[in-house]
Amino acid sequence: MTTTERHIPDRLTTPLARVLKSWETLLLAVAVAIFIVNSLASPYFLNAWNLSDATFNFTEKGMIALAMALLIVAGEIDLSVASIIALASTAMGAAAQVGAGPAALVLIGLGVGLACGAFNAVLVTVMGLPSIVVTIGTMSLFRGISYIVLGDGVYGGYPAGFDYFGQGYVVWVLSFEFVLFLILAVIYAIVLHKTNFGRAVYAIGNNATGALFSGIRVNRVKFILFLLTGLMSGLAAVCLTSRLGSTRPSIGVGMELEVVTMVVLGGVNILGGSGSIPGVVIAAFVMGLVTFGLGLLNVPGIVMSIFIGALLIGVIALPRLWSMMRRG
Repeated sequence: MTTTERHIPDRLTTPLARVLKSWETLLLAVAVAIFIVNSLASPYFLNAWNLSDATFNFTEKGMIALAMALLIVAGEIDLSVASIIALASTAMGAAAQVGAGPAALVLIGLGVGLACGAFNAVLVTVMGLPSIVVTIGTMSLFRGISYIVLGDGVYGGYPAGFDYFGQGYVVWVLSFEFVLFLILAVIYAIVLHKTNFGRAVYAIGNNATGALFSGIRVNRVKFILFLLTGLMSGLAAVCLTSRLGSTRPSIGVGMELEVVTMVVLGGVNILGGSGSIPGVVIAAFVMGLVTFGLGLLNVPGIVMSIFIGALLIGVIALPRLWSMMRRG
């Protein structure tokens, strides 16, 4: 007599069930709901060119958020990204005053961002200092240099052709910034989710000591991640400076808060070890839709700042509250 063994799963484990229960699916539903609310709240929202303008609310921050996501997954953070933008923009403005062309300005912006990222990386990975303390310090340092150079002044007079990076369109309503952001999102998703480097990032975020004993060169990986964050900040500086057409030492103030909010809202654990690029991309769209919708309703900027701060606290606190409720 044979006995047929039957296994009844105690939870849904099908791929479809996992997708439906994922944070990314919830975020996507929120994005759709915000889109519908905005279209009902303002008659100007569904205009194609207005929607194109909405992408400028998040593309520059989103570029940085892609690199920041990897850094936070690895258990580190960089709060100096907005100040790197200010310093890179100041360097580009100074170069423009002596006749540098668009290509040279782009290289200067990327180079300054890379140098700032390397400076942070050395302090964290070589000297062993906590990244949150280091980047709070360099946040003041980098922007302070911009204030010393510019004071209350403004750099303008950027050469013809430089405006394309922040104001140009690839085709119809698709801006250069938006297309660049989508391309970078695909690249970062492949790096994090499909490569050995991405698996090393997850391993370091979950247990840096265990990753080290597993043969992963932890400090080298973190060094590269800080370089990427600096590089993306330099790229954001190129796009933002090109879009504004001028440089002030206050450029990008407060952007680091929005970048971190984007990453955490996208499902990346602020303590490291988990998260996904698709979640960060959807979170970027959510924040862009919210801020653009509030702007169309003439909501003051300070209210948007309050919303961003409350959103960051809520996203961090919600999983803890949910866990406490389940244990209770």
